[in-house]
Amino acid sequence: MSTPPALSAAAPARRENLLLNLVCNIVVPTVVLMKFSSERWLGPIPGLLVALAFPVGYGLQDFIRRRRANFVSIIGFASVLLSGGLGVLKVGGLGFAVKDAAVPTIIGAMVLISMRTKRPLVRELLYNDQVINVPKVDAALDERGNRAAFERLLARSSYLLAGSFLLSAALGFGLARYLLRGTPGTPEFNNQLGRMHLLSWPVIVLPMLTVSMYALWKLLQGIEALTGLDSDAIFHQSPEKKESAGPEAKLPPDPNP
Repeated sequence: MSTPPALSAAAPARRENLLLNLVCNIVVPTVVLMKFSSERWLGPIPGLLVALAFPVGYGLQDFIRRRRANFVSIIGFASVLLSGGLGVLKVGGLGFAVKDAAVPTIIGAMVLISMRTKRPLVRELLYNDQVINVPKVDAALDERGNRAAFERLLARSSYLLAGSFLLSAALGFGLARYLLRGTPGTPEFNNQLGRMHLLSWPVIVLPMLTVSMYALWKLLQGIEALTGLDSDAIFHQSPEKKESAGPEAKLPPDPNP
């Protein structure tokens, strides 16, 4: 007795909600640390534990759903742990500057080191099946015999991606040293810390995203050249597009209704 095709086909990988990812791993922990970790609210230690609960909880449920470690959750956990730990220990501006430089530097180093592994981080961060139709791209690469050229393209994208994290490290260190001049544990220092987090978006995140988007753009240009696919074929189509591009949409009107 043959197995029905629906049962024999592998179940499609569940896609991650990227907005929920950022909210749980970055936004909520930062707000908890900044606004609710004072003695007036939760206190330093409970505030740190609550902030850590979000990336840990999200990472665990995502691992249960997709059977894959969530890289952003790991980053969020490490960042929250370092920030909260430094706050509890009342470390000064230099400590925060070192932390803000160390985290992206470590990530950038991991991107470069992972190039020698079976799963480079550039595949997780840029060339991932959340956005790109990886099976279709891989099939086109194999059909044209461009697999080796594609691996070189991924290596160049890895260098650009690592460079974006190193740029973030330099900007983060400079911003922390410029702003954090108060005494740790005082309202003045907390206000400076809040201002630093606010300015980190235009000063640190925006330049980093610009370099990352350039790396993604170069990667997509290379994929188009190596596969012959256009952007609509490279990216996952939305359900609306799939429906409009279905067989019925391509049929000419019946001349004799």
